[in-house]
Amino acid sequence: MFQLNLKDSLGIRVFLIAFIILVLLIPVLRIQSLIRERQIRRNQAVLEVSDKWGDRQVLTGPVLNLPYRTWIEDGEGIRREEIEYIHFLPEELNVQGSLQPTVRYRGIYEVILYSSDLEISGHFPALDLAATGIHEDRVIRRDADLSFGIRDMKGIRDVIRIQWDDAEQEANPGVSRTDAFSSGIQTRIPLDRPDRPHPFSMKLRLNGSESLGFIPAGKITNVRLNSEWSNPSFTGAFLPETREIGQEGFSATWKILHLNRNFPQVWTGEQHSLSESVFGVKLLMRVDEYQKNMRTSKYAILFIGLTFLALFIIELLSGKAVHPVQYLLVGLGLALFYSLLLSLSEQIRFPYAYGIASLGMILLITCYAKSVFRENRLVFWVSGILALLYIYFYVILQLQDLALLIGSLGLFLILAVVMFLTKGVDWFEAFKTR
Repeated sequence: MFQLNLKDSLGIRVFLIAFIILVLLIPVLRIQSLIRERQIRRNQAVLEVSDKWGDRQVLTGPVLNLPYRTWIEDGEGIRREEIEYIHFLPEELNVQGSLQPTVRYRGIYEVILYSSDLEISGHFPALDLAATGIHEDRVIRRDADLSFGIRDMKGIRDVIRIQWDDAEQEANPGVSRTDAFSSGIQTRIPLDRPDRPHPFSMKLRLNGSESLGFIPAGKITNVRLNSEWSNPSFTGAFLPETREIGQEGFSATWKILHLNRNFPQVWTGEQHSLSESVFGVKLLMRVDEYQKNMRTSKYAILFIGLTFLALFIIELLSGKAVHPVQYLLVGLGLALFYSLLLSLSEQIRFPYAYGIASLGMILLITCYAKSVFRENRLVFWVSGILALLYIYFYVILQLQDLALLIGSLGLFLILAVVMFLTKGVDWFEAFKTR
């Protein structure tokens, strides 16, 4: 009696179909969790390779650190001498160089690495101590040093020599002060000509991964980069003044003034947040398969719901009942599509993975529909609707900026078609238990 009522009662079947859609949320959520897990594993692989080669690099400076004496009186009235520092930034800073990218593999995961050859030059102005309010007698010129910030020291590929005035100084690891940055190189410099500008230059060969950034330390900062990588993303606080991107690679130039940032040319003691002004370039992979997989899985319930709606309309118009268990099997197949897509996209490019997974699901459900409806005309409608849905959702994935518009228009059109096809249905009669 229950089976007879289930077959004859459209209302019970509609209720069970809605319940099945809710049940299918469980595997869909599990698949989304699997995508996040695989993405975390990929990120760990990237970190392992980057840790040995060189992390995302940010270059800061150079900064001229000039020590001076000051006296502090404690609570007992005892004065003691302490050493503080005046920090000077260059009048002009020029960076010119190239990035040579390479793709390495950690298992099935790709990691973007690069080697950079940079020429850094500029000059410091004559040191104006009067502007700082510190008397000349308190300054310790013999202990002045020049420091340059490098985020990951493991990336340094060659000895660094700094040309200061007319002398060449070899850089040493570590920085004397962490007011501007926590890691980098430094060298003692002579300041026997404090009333004249001080030109400097150096060559830096540096390894890194994914991105290269700069802090605009100069009163005028000019940066010019070029690379063979054809898929860059310009990131940070400033966009390039000019850029050219093509199949052969990219080139970009930045020009940044001290007025564009929120820290001074000269300061004492207090640490300023230089990192807020970082800018540079990130080397993007052509396809982030996990991001696309996650976006695809977010449409899973909508896709399953539209497929069930299509089957329901077909059975309503044809008079052939589809058992809820058959809906469940079709829904499980649709959910399996996302797991299949994830595993394929880790091995081949996402468009090919999507095409193979879609074709497999269309063939699977079409063959199953043949055993359910037993009419070629109805089976053709099932396969055609599935193909249109897979194409429709792929188009939405590609049109990121227009996804909401295209999605809304598509759903509007689907609703209009359903209303048109069912305009002659007597719903009171259809839901009546026979």
